Amino acid sequence: MNYVEFQFNVSPKEPGVDILIAELNETGFDSFEETESGLNAYIPTSLVNETLLSLIPILNNKDFKITFTKNELPDKNWNEVWEKNFQPVLIGDGCCIRASFHPKSNNCEFDIVIDPKMSFGTGHHETTSLMVEEMMGMDFANKTVADAGCGTAVLAILASKRKANNVFAFDVDDWAVDNSKENIIQNNCGEIDVYKGGASLLAGKLFNVILANINKNVLLADIDKYSGALLKGGDLLLSGFYTHDKDDLIKEAGKYDLTILSEKENKNWCLLHFIKRR
Repeated sequence: MNYVEFQFNVSPKEPGVDILIAELNETGFDSFEETESGLNAYIPTSLVNETLLSLIPILNNKDFKITFTKNELPDKNWNEVWEKNFQPVLIGDGCCIRASFHPKSNNCEFDIVIDPKMSFGTGHHETTSLMVEEMMGMDFANKTVADAGCGTAVLAILASKRKANNVFAFDVDDWAVDNSKENIIQNNCGEIDVYKGGASLLAGKLFNVILANINKNVLLADIDKYSGALLKGGDLLLSGFYTHDKDDLIKEAGKYDLTILSEKENKNWCLLHFIKRR
């Protein structure tokens, strides 16, 4: 596959780079590399058009100065490039997320093998880390779990390894669905089912726990569906948004019998843990 590289110079770098990644991710960019001056972002050549960057709000935000250069890249083995830069991640005391070419750690209760290729969810991003940290403090034994926008299925796999009874994972992206299935097989988690689609797939189903690490707009649009598929007393974990957006999500959740239980923050990214009241 041919890719185009955009080299962004971002000032101020924080939180500019984090915001830029989140907004680029919604328009087809699928891999990123932070640099001293900002960010290198990559997108398949087939998705590049004249209006692409007009969809990125931060590029028109006067609080940030952002310039960029664009480079056509030759076709290459992107998985090989990724392997050279990917390192294992230890989250908390007991969860290690690594690639198949890394040796297994003897210090982790939960060893998760993820080969993400172009999918999101290696544990390196703050939102994935926040979700894993919160999950490590929960009881998943014999519970039914949904992983919305599963990406690499890392959260679904962790739920399964923590003795969830059944896990229902879904994503709108073909690559994510295929990659999730590969990672599930690699982790011997046969009780996870993966489907292509959005939150409408939750209709008619009920779960003890729903996990959704996506982005603010999708979460706001689908929070009613999450609540409708959650059993009384069930847990809803949301991440993928910035701390300054949390009030909007808490307000919307309150319309659907969801009460905030706890929240976490990591470098301006936020996690909200809700409980279904009735």
